[in-house]
Amino acid sequence: MMAQITKENDRQNLGAKKFVLWLFVFASFMIFAALTSGFIVYAGGNGHALNVQMPHVFIYSTIVIATSSITLILASRAAKHSQPGKQRLFIWITMALGITFFILQVYGWYVLTYKMGIYFVNPNATRSFVYVLTGTHLVHIIAGLGFLVAAILGSSRGKPQSINLFRMDLASIFWHFIDIIWIYLYVFLLLNQN
Repeated sequence: MMAQITKENDRQNLGAKKFVLWLFVFASFMIFAALTSGFIVYAGGNGHALNVQMPHVFIYSTIVIATSSITLILASRAAKHSQPGKQRLFIWITMALGITFFILQVYGWYVLTYKMGIYFVNPNATRSFVYVLTGTHLVHIIAGLGFLVAAILGSSRGKPQSINLFRMDLASIFWHFIDIIWIYLYVFLLLNQN
């Protein structure tokens, strides 16, 4: 009887944590919607066009983050089939791809700043938005890496499979969200670059 009550409390606690994650995802979505709306409003003014070709490194970072979603799907499948070694391998690959994405984005800033002469502080704030949008996304990448670390810890020996699957589920929700957000931001910037 006591074990059943504990199991029910654990299930309710996990459900509450997932709900909080969905609230965070929604709030993050609203932040990006507000930033892109601000970009559109400001760019609509006279002489406020972006007039910048996005660095080519951004296409490579897009491929890297899309690939990381595939490796995370493989990690989720391994978790569902109780293959913790395979799960951890794919999570580590996903983390390596996430770190690679981060490095490519920072290199994109280097290209914008030192090769193209587009600085964060700029009389044309539309150009500053490129840094704000990509920087806000990079903060989410760091949070996503934290979720991946939690998923690795959840797959450790001695952890119940329910905890492993729960942590894997949270990591997947958030990582796929930031993947979709980056694709949205990249397409948005490409469509507004001239």
